[in-house]
Amino acid sequence: MFNFFNKEKNKNIKDPLAKIAALLIHVAKIDENYTEKERSIIKKAIIDLGSNNEVIDDILIKAEEIEKNSNQILEFTKEVKNMNTDSKIKVVEVLWNIIYSDNSADIYENSLMRRLTGLLYLDTKIVGNIKNKIIKNLK
Repeated sequence: MFNFFNKEKNKNIKDPLAKIAALLIHVAKIDENYTEKERSIIKKAIIDLGSNNEVIDDILIKAEEIEKNSNQILEFTKEVKNMNTDSKIKVVEVLWNIIYSDNSADIYENSLMRRLTGLLYLDTKIVGNIKNKIIKNLK
């Protein structure tokens, strides 16, 4: 019951980086194993997207709260969908890096990426090429 009120509170958070970070966190948690390695990938990505080191921990705390209290990914994808194609591709690279941080991708992670590809209006070939590049870099 009290989670409902927390969801209302999260709707007031306007920080786009927190919502993008929430998407990254969601992908990291999809395999039910949110690691410190994934958290550091997310931190680096948020800094690359325009945050500074002084507020990165606050953004991550806010993002973890948003992700925890959300039951859908649409509110996170809106921020990425409004980015230019190059920025979207950078986010997708980060998503694949998070997924492959444990050297494998399960069916849930692959399914989520197919869904995100459609939600972000990206070409499946581009997303597939990014995935293959990440896999190749693992070897």
